[in-house]
Amino acid sequence: MEDFPNEIFYEIFEYLDLYDIYKGFYNLNTRFRDLAIHTNVLTKINPSIMSNSNFKDYYQNIVKPNQKQINFLRLINPFAINIIFPSPRTILNFNSLETLILDNLHNKKFDEFFDHFMHLPNLHSLNISLTEGIKSLYILFCQIFRLPKLKYCKIEYYSENNEEPLYIDLNYNCSSIEHLIINGPFPFNTFNNLLCCLPKLKHLSMNSIVGSQMISEIQELSPIELKYFKHISLKIDYIHFGKFEKIFKDFFHRVQTLHLTIIGDKSSLDAKQYQELITSYMPYLRIFDINHEYSIGKNDLTYHDIINQFNSSFWIENKWFFTHQHRRTLGPHTGIFYSTAPYRRKYFTYYLTLNNEVCSHIQENVNSVKHLHIVSQGIQNNVLNYFPNVNQLSIRYISKKQNESTIASLQRIVPLKQLTTLFIKYTDLPVEYLIKLLYFAPNVHTLNLIELPSSVTDLKLIKENETSKCVSNMNKIENLTIRRWITFYEIPFILHFFPKLKYLKTQILTHETRKIIRLLLSETRNRIRNLLKTTP
Repeated sequence: MEDFPNEIFYEIFEYLDLYDIYKGFYNLNTRFRDLAIHTNVLTKINPSIMSNSNFKDYYQNIVKPNQKQINFLRLINPFAINIIFPSPRTILNFNSLETLILDNLHNKKFDEFFDHFMHLPNLHSLNISLTEGIKSLYILFCQIFRLPKLKYCKIEYYSENNEEPLYIDLNYNCSSIEHLIINGPFPFNTFNNLLCCLPKLKHLSMNSIVGSQMISEIQELSPIELKYFKHISLKIDYIHFGKFEKIFKDFFHRVQTLHLTIIGDKSSLDAKQYQELITSYMPYLRIFDINHEYSIGKNDLTYHDIINQFNSSFWIENKWFFTHQHRRTLGPHTGIFYSTAPYRRKYFTYYLTLNNEVCSHIQENVNSVKHLHIVSQGIQNNVLNYFPNVNQLSIRYISKKQNESTIASLQRIVPLKQLTTLFIKYTDLPVEYLIKLLYFAPNVHTLNLIELPSSVTDLKLIKENETSKCVSNMNKIENLTIRRWITFYEIPFILHFFPKLKYLKTQILTHETRKIIRLLLSETRNRIRNLLKTTP
């Protein structure tokens, strides 16, 4: 290996994570240390999950000596942010920074950083996810709009009061942003003013536009022409479509791609009003992609009567086609209406009914789907679709009575061996079902649960189960998220059942913190001791 030219190693480094390069080559000898330090990979810092001590070592030897040349920086843990930026001003040492991604950032830390973001001369891409509820969306967006060279911005937050998100009284704070993604509740009555602040906007995605019960009025700014605005994706929650018409007319003239997800508004399922808006105000529209969920009153037209209006010549000539599903057992008065191919949808929600009535609708191509979300009170054998390329699966509302046959039915919907990420979005999960599911999905590395099964404290019984032994030995789960509280008595199950675990995100009781930490440290020492015993 010593005889290989440097160019060979530089090519190898292109396929490795920077931390792997550091751990594998840095301490071999002087030559490899120089190779690791001077590789072009050092311009991009995107560390994987690691311990606090390992990250400090990585920071001292790799990040700190090269901070002036780093142009891409992604940090996913709060302790990593504190190590690299012991004070907010130290971010100015990264004067070549172009892209900054900070996950799980505390609001106070964000406020402290922001004045210094202004002085990073090349920062054009910012991706921030905040860990705490936002008190003032006005301050948040005004800060972002002050960044003079920002082209791309993705912001993730939640409001402290989701029922009444705070207003953003924006004036003409013209931003340079071209691509904006907002993942968090955004008040509809400020949407007009937001668009007025983005004259260079090309792409906008918002995952929750909501109404508000607050009485105070906000002065609406006069619309501006968005000359470059071509792509928009919106999720609209319980807002009458009539309120949105003016936005369409004032701002969407040059839009070419429109993705709409609409919850709980019957008026948004009127084919004639869409046809009029598109014909009169959106002459460049090429892609019309809608996903609409609503239950209509039984005295109204049936759900089928309403959606059949989308079968007219206008929609056919534009090659915009649609299909639908009925949700649960509510029959023809409820449904999910959505666009079909040619759109390459990567996320798909599949509603499975308990009754045997199967509504005739267009069979669609689902080969592009990577993340499947199954919503059902029971998965039966009469499933209509198979999703061959899914690697992420979310399951919600599985009935306990269905657990015996659910896995066999799941295998008729998705290739379980292909899964790498699994979300189980319901409570009262039997431990036997979790074990069997992971047995048939051995390549899952990320698991997200609402809560642990209640019987996990009976670890002795679980260890005696042959399937459990097999799953414990072979599963590859490294990332585990449990949304609800866990107790000290559930930790042994986690340590036993997920031996390759690197990252655990959950909530624990304050008075159990010390006990849990002692148990984790003790288990770590035991594993190291056993490793040394088995090493030849």
